[in-house]
Amino acid sequence: MPDLEPSRHPERAVHDRAALDALLDRGRVAHVALSTQDGPLVLPTAYARLRDRLVVHGSPRSRWLAQVAAGAPVCVAVSEVSAIVVGRSAPAVSMRYASATLFGAFAPLPDDEKADALAALADRLTPGGAARLRPATERDVARTLVLALPIDTWSLKVADGWPYDAADPSAEGWAGVVPLRTTWGEPLTAPSLRPPAGVPDEVRSLVGRDA
Repeated sequence: MPDLEPSRHPERAVHDRAALDALLDRGRVAHVALSTQDGPLVLPTAYARLRDRLVVHGSPRSRWLAQVAAGAPVCVAVSEVSAIVVGRSAPAVSMRYASATLFGAFAPLPDDEKADALAALADRLTPGGAARLRPATERDVARTLVLALPIDTWSLKVADGWPYDAADPSAEGWAGVVPLRTTWGEPLTAPSLRPPAGVPDEVRSLVGRDA
């Protein structure tokens, strides 16, 4: 069992499961770390939270995914940067962030659970996207490996402070916080789309919104 209490800034530790779920529901990319015969490996992958599990998917031919599917212990990191903390000295420049680390092992989902997991992944990447997609065929399901990690063992840290040198009366210059935002941009239609089709209303409605 890993030591889940941070040794640095223990006041940033958050033990509220609802806060963890909220971060996981905002994120889109997880970094999955595992040990392989060739050494340690970290891979970014799309994910979704499906109730009490984190689900990922990929090709059954993927070597790393096959190792994860076989039950290899993993460490999964999901993080979010909400602002840059601007100090008046280089060591005081930092970030406001939320960072979650999950521990455990993934297991393959049976075919009868894959559709819900794939729909959750589609909705996480494009809100409302699953409703407009064609139903997954048996071939789609068979050619896609879907894995689930129980959200049982985890840690969460949140940094939301100000520059530590802002109160230094001997320092000069501005100090504060600059928020960061990610927004949906203008959709780009695939040039190979035949016949040409207009952008769906639910996709168009995302433009300009916080992503």
